[in-house]
Amino acid sequence: MAAAAAASIRERQTVALKRMLNFNVPHVKNSTGEPVWKVLIYDRFGQDIISPLLSVKELRDMGITLHLLLHSDRDPIPDVPAVYFVMPTEENIDRMCQDLRNQLYESYYLNFISAISRSKLEDIANAALAASAVTQVAKVFDQYLNFITLEDDMFVLCNQNKELVSYRAINRPDITDTEMETVMDTIVDSLFCFFVTLGAVPIIRCSRGTAAEMVAVKLDKKLRENLRDARNSLFTGDTLGAGQFSFQRPLLVLVDRNIDLATPLHHTWTYQALVHDVLDFHLNRVNLEESSGVENSPAGARPKRKNKKSYDLTPVDKFWQKHKGSPFPEVAESVQQELESYRAQEDEVKRLKSIMGLEGEDEGAISMLSDNTAKLTSAVSSLPELLEKKRLIDLHTNVATAVLEHIKARKLDVYFEYEEKIMSKTTLDKSLLDIISDPDAGTPEDKMRLFLIYYISAQQAPSEADLEQYKKALTDAGCNLNPLQYIKQWKAFAKMASAPASYGNTTTKPMGLLSRVMNTGSQFVMEGVKNLVLKQQNLPVTRILDNLMEMKSNPETDDYRYFDPKMLRGNDSSVPRNKNPFQEAIVFVVGGGNYIEYQNLVDYIKLSQLGQK
Repeated sequence: MAAAAAASIRERQTVALKRMLNFNVPHVKNSTGEPVWKVLIYDRFGQDIISPLLSVKELRDMGITLHLLLHSDRDPIPDVPAVYFVMPTEENIDRMCQDLRNQLYESYYLNFISAISRSKLEDIANAALAASAVTQVAKVFDQYLNFITLEDDMFVLCNQNKELVSYRAINRPDITDTEMETVMDTIVDSLFCFFVTLGAVPIIRCSRGTAAEMVAVKLDKKLRENLRDARNSLFTGDTLGAGQFSFQRPLLVLVDRNIDLATPLHHTWTYQALVHDVLDFHLNRVNLEESSGVENSPAGARPKRKNKKSYDLTPVDKFWQKHKGSPFPEVAESVQQELESYRAQEDEVKRLKSIMGLEGEDEGAISMLSDNTAKLTSAVSSLPELLEKKRLIDLHTNVATAVLEHIKARKLDVYFEYEEKIMSKTTLDKSLLDIISDPDAGTPEDKMRLFLIYYISAQQAPSEADLEQYKKALTDAGCNLNPLQYIKQWKAFAKMASAPASYGNTTTKPMGLLSRVMNTGSQFVMEGVKNLVLKQQNLPVTRILDNLMEMKSNPETDDYRYFDPKMLRGNDSSVPRNKNPFQEAIVFVVGGGNYIEYQNLVDYIKLSQLGQK
């Protein structure tokens, strides 16, 4: 689920959160004086939205002394204002009414992540009256922030209850119409919030006859209704003025996950996507268990584990920003280079100190010495920077080592290369059966993913006899065959609908083993891991975006529906009114996107240099 937009969505959402924490008054950076101290009360949804964007330190700078979950036991703090940031659910409202009755805080600023209904608002009003706390409820706001921004140009709908909008939720055969409506409404609510925050009304394109079309119809209706209600429209006046948008509106491409099921199953080779695939990585935080070695564990098993550590991979982390899209061997090499340059700088500081006989001295004493110590002073003043560099190097050494353990233990380089060959229809150098039967290659899930990609990508399905042979090998390897059953039905159904997605005919080129990193001094023993280099190829999602942004005629996208919520009469013409290429686009995958596709879109934009990043 990625977006390429002008003022980054991360910036827009952060500004909105800071304004909310500042009692819904725009937050001025350089204002002197103490901030107003306050407490922040959020539910799990609110916590997930805030945590990737604002650190505890930033919250403190905004005057937040305590941040607590709504449904935890909270003591009264009678002389402090409370800022609430919660979903407008029945139980949340009940708990807020209880807080009013118990007079927990001095005043209440109630912010709802998503719009609150009239009836629930009345419930709060009644509770406030009953508790004679009407004057203490200072403000009630709908924030329209019901989505989570993970990158400058990437957002997801939710982290809590994400199975409610998952691929399975939308595609399970026994789903009722009312359940489907609920799923669609949830998705539309978040997308609506996204565009309110962005301050732009998109032009919507989607494929026909899919869940994406249902989302498009509902979103178009919701935007239309909001635009028509001129007094309460969220898209007029200051929000749009601040929209930093060119006169051109952004394009929203709604893609259905079913157009390409191979990519989400694909083993990957870039840093961020690998971290997400093999480690515990949620909301930009990776949780690692420090490994206690792989001794006496059976072949192919995952290494043993012990104590946990967690690291935040944030936009401030320059190494992460630069290398999250790089192939893994490059990352390992870069960490090593960073380490060497850090050691050189550290040695320089030590050397200067020892020349001047200042080993044990503190920084203050050094700065009082005469001019010829200028060199040392500058070396010492770069210490904080040096320490931060060291922290990032340690962080990435640990994260990359953890990823490398998985690559080696599960032969992920072999999987990645083999799947690329399958998807690009290149000749295979090794039989699929061999990999499935190899006890040292991967977990049962790895084997299943590989076989599903083979099954999805095959021009014609394997014969029954072959399939039985594969099934036996998969069962022997400990695989659960349910996914195959589903994909079999899905493929039969999709075949009637359209031809399989093509992945271009590119292959990865092995570059020979990593020579530099093989130096004995390296942190990473990359021995036996292939140094595969990625070639840029557009995945189906990126290709669809390219066709629609550039207004190219292509059978893949020619019958995509076209919605313009600003047009007075909603007419369903698939003929775009706008003939100019779009400058900005948001791609949303109904049923879940992934980091492989996100990276592919980012690379596409870099290449086309049209995305006004």
